Amino acid sequence: MNDTRRVYLDHAATTPMTDVAVEALTTQLREVGNASSLHAAGRRARRIVEESRETIAQALGCRPGEVVYTSGGTEADNLALKGLFWSRRAESPRRTRILASAVEHHAVLDPLLWLEEHEQAEVELVAVDGAGRLDVDALRAAVERDPDTVALITVMWANNEVGTLQPVADVVALAAEHGIPVHSDAVQAIGAVPVDFATSGVDALAVSGHKVGGPQGVGALVVRREVSLTPLLHGGGQERDVRSGTLDVPAIAGFAAAVEEAVKHQAEHAARLTVLRDRLVDTVLVEVPDAVLNGPDGADGNRLPGNAHLSFPGCEGDSLLMLLDARGIECSTGSACSAGVPQPSHVLLAMGRSEEEARSSLRFSLGHTSTETDVDALAAAIGACVERARAARA
Repeated sequence: MNDTRRVYLDHAATTPMTDVAVEALTTQLREVGNASSLHAAGRRARRIVEESRETIAQALGCRPGEVVYTSGGTEADNLALKGLFWSRRAESPRRTRILASAVEHHAVLDPLLWLEEHEQAEVELVAVDGAGRLDVDALRAAVERDPDTVALITVMWANNEVGTLQPVADVVALAAEHGIPVHSDAVQAIGAVPVDFATSGVDALAVSGHKVGGPQGVGALVVRREVSLTPLLHGGGQERDVRSGTLDVPAIAGFAAAVEEAVKHQAEHAARLTVLRDRLVDTVLVEVPDAVLNGPDGADGNRLPGNAHLSFPGCEGDSLLMLLDARGIECSTGSACSAGVPQPSHVLLAMGRSEEEARSSLRFSLGHTSTETDVDALAAAIGACVERARAARA
């Protein structure tokens, strides 16, 4: 293939900014004004911030006052988890338990580990099935063992690795029986599947700009006004006294424009990507017949439309990734690195896969710039790359 053409199949990591987001951001870059200042420039900046807040609220089905700007999904998750835990424990010292699915993003798992090590939280990871879907019966058993000790429940809306949509409605219904707040990391879901904060019943929802075609470094925690959150950051008291810090007006404008467009075109975007994803999976399986699709089959809409996660027996995922990269195709592994040593994906391990299976996996994720040509380029390259990866390992 032509070395000058790169095929980008890693939209779940970050997706290119959309034209409307670029225009909204760049329009504000030459303007001056701190949104907390009282003079004309400050008032102009504040107007952009609040109009953007209203745009995001309308797109996500919440009230403007429920949108708390953050630096992205990781900060939003940290604010929700730590803020909820501290507030709930202050109300009742017995509330030390946090229940989470075993397949959460590290932006959730690592704050939970920190709370365990430093704040005496008791974190319980609830099992998932072979497709990566939360076992609601196991969650119910964990809650009902002693509901008065549960500070909060956190379950992601959609899994970032294998694309599994989680039973958020079932989790909310169960939590409501015992008055337990629910947080959901919806970073992968916005613009890919329908997400409505008010009707979902969750108490807090994490969103990130760069996953929906907005700029990096901006996001939001959507949190109900009646929910008490202990702040992580202290300073000027911006964002309801929950999140202090001077607001990035250009990034917020770009973020709002991207969210609005992503939600407006969600249905047609999902339909297009579902067809592309199925084509990708089918063509890869033709070229590598023993490859295995991880996660749900997506037949009944139980998977993110742009997600294809496959294991390639006999391959090291990292090696296969680099071989594809040399052919101009960019994707990702499900594994993480610790001190430079590849670790098997905790998601696949929780789904019952072996360490070897977990290490042999790649995630191909499609987005708004993806085309049939991209899928065909992967199909043309994958067979030879798998052969080389297997030979290298042998």
